[in-house]
Parts: sequence; C-alpha cells; structure tokens
Amino acid sequence: MNLRSSAILLASRAHGETGAIARLLSPDNGLVAAYVAGGRGRQMRAVMVPGNRVAMELAVRSGTQLPFARLELEHSRAALMTEPLPAAAIQWVCALAAAALPERYPCPAIFAALEALLGAIAFAPSARGWVPGLVAYETMLLAEMGYGGVRSDPGTDFAAQMQALGALEAPLANSLLAGRGRDVMAARRLLTERLARMA
Repeated sequence: MNLRSSAILLASRAHGETGAIARLLSPDNGLVAAYVAGGRGRQMRAVMVPGNRVAMELAVRSGTQLPFARLELEHSRAALMTEPLPAAAIQWVCALAAAALPERYPCPAIFAALEALLGAIAFAPSARGWVPGLVAYETMLLAEMGYGGVRSDPGTDFAAQMQALGALEAPLANSLLAGRGRDVMAARRLLTERLARMA
C-alpha cells in the first residue's frame, strides 16, 4: 500500500545510525509511525522538526513492518524553535497529539485545529494571541477521545485564559494521558511556567 498526504511532524527519535522513526499526523489517516531513512542526516535535519508540515509518501510492505516514509518540507516552523515560548508551545501541542491519539484514527478536525494553532503560534504578535487556541485545542482533544464535559471559554482576559489552562491540567494528566503522560506533561508544565511569567 502506498499513501501520499500532507502531514504534521509530531515527533522523531533516532533509529540505527542515520535513520529516524517519525510520528506524523495526517488529516485522513490520523497518527502514523514510520521509518525515515536518513532522518538524522544533514539533508533531513531541517525537515525533522516538530511542527513542520510535510508532504508524506508512505510505503507499507506488510502489516507487521513499520512503514517507510519519504518526507518533503511543505512549511517550516524550525525558526520558531530558537524562541523559548513558541518552542515550548510547539513541543507541547505536538507531544500531546503524539501521545494521546491512537494510530490510524482519522481525525481531520484535530489536524485542522493543530495546523491553525501552529500558524497562530508562528504569526501572533504575542502568546495572548494564541493561548485561547491552545485552550480550544486541548478541550477538543479531550472531547474527541471521549473525555468531554470540560468547558473552557476564557474570552480575551489573559488571567482567565491561564485559569482555563490550569483547569485542563487534571483531565489531561489523569484521563487523556493516564499511565503515559509524565514526560509529556513535563512539556506542558514548562510551557505554563513560561506563560505565567507574562501574567
């Protein structure tokens, strides 16, 4: 089976001497894990950055093997990784999707929400412009995975937005990421600590 799609690179880790295993989110095929040959090489370094949108070509040889992926950069967010607050936000929202979503679960709405949030992080003049989107994204993931009931509409007041983020911490840690979220939640704590300095 071959698959071509746009995807958001959520995470990658080293595999072998030069390869990498990437976790990617596509709109129609959901979360996909794949082996990227040369993923740790010099040519792919700028591509293998969380938050980047890529053109993904996936080759599946058998149901028991990890698919092979070829990735081409469509939209880079690598420059944001040099800025502490945007970098923390991108690391968190990508890690959350990688940890919370089941593989091959189609989620076009989550893909669209994540792409919009990454765009807001990139282009908003300050975090006050994208924190409401972060609250909406976390709420949406909880609802999509069956942990709904958390209502968060903080409006434009930054203090209320921070309170809404605080209210979402327990459902994320204890429900959505239960049993696997310690490292992922550490990324969220880093982000909220940096946001709190703005208050």
